[in-house]
Amino acid sequence: MKKIIDRIDHIVLTVTDIELTTQWYELVMGFEREFFVGPEGQPRYALRFGQLKINLQDKATETPTKARVPTIGSGDFCLIASDSLDNFILHLQNIGVPIDVGPVPRRGALGPIRSVYLRDPDGNLVEVAEYL
Repeated sequence: MKKIIDRIDHIVLTVTDIELTTQWYELVMGFEREFFVGPEGQPRYALRFGQLKINLQDKATETPTKARVPTIGSGDFCLIASDSLDNFILHLQNIGVPIDVGPVPRRGALGPIRSVYLRDPDGNLVEVAEYL
């Protein structure tokens, strides 16, 4: 079959508190906040990193392109660290963010990875990994 999709551009998380979530991802992941106005005129919020972003919405966000049942805390995704996983673990220890699981071996899209799992303020499962 011919390759149809190239990559993920962004994902959307439904969160309880956009500001609290933004602050957490800035501190823990080093993401940059982005504000924009959606086509329907509503303020929108995102977290940028590399060539990707996570759009944030809360229950009050009105858009015709919303998941059928947006659910807080149902996210589960993997991010690849820009530095060694050991340095990321030290960063977490320095800022007092607990690791739920890991480091553990896993399999990523391109092969073997080593991962840690943590939870954002809404309980979304965030996996941070490095390729071996």
